[in-house]
Amino acid sequence: MGKESDTRERLIRAAMNLFHARGYNAVGVNEICEAANVKKGSLYHFFAGKRDLALAAIDAQWEFFRDELLEPAFATDLPPLERIRRFFIMTCAYHDSARNENGQIKGCPFGNLAMELSANDEGLRVELEKIFGRIGGYLEKALAEYSPGHDARTGAEQLLAYHQGTVLLAKTHNDQQLIEAMAGSAVELARLTATATT
Repeated sequence: MGKESDTRERLIRAAMNLFHARGYNAVGVNEICEAANVKKGSLYHFFAGKRDLALAAIDAQWEFFRDELLEPAFATDLPPLERIRRFFIMTCAYHDSARNENGQIKGCPFGNLAMELSANDEGLRVELEKIFGRIGGYLEKALAEYSPGHDARTGAEQLLAYHQGTVLLAKTHNDQQLIEAMAGSAVELARLTATATT
């Protein structure tokens, strides 16, 4: 059972890395199996096909993103708006590490897949929508704590859009420092949305 579990995890990890670096459509099953160092039949033992593997990879990527970025960024040792600043700063650090590996910022793994697949695969679109909703939940909780009684959900959606746009620009310019540079503006946007929405 341990060996089977390890094989499945290697496939998921390989799919996560390849989809993030190159996109879903550009990566084939053979390439995933080669990266995972498994035979093609092993993939079909665990998954019906590449799409089902993609769903598992999205779930695994979410768990990593939650545990390594969101939970530390939104820990309650800082005031609510400073948690949002830290979220941007930690996002910058994440992309800095990724850039050091291959010289290129890969962008948000969920945003990349959403842009590529949302119009073509409703099931994957729904899964990505759920993940963005979970990310927005962290922002919403911080805004609600900062300004109780205001429309924290709308503010969170605006901040999430700002965050995704910032990561996209950083990817386009291959400059992760753009994300950290926008951290202060994100706090100002959070403050504005928390007081302007009703």
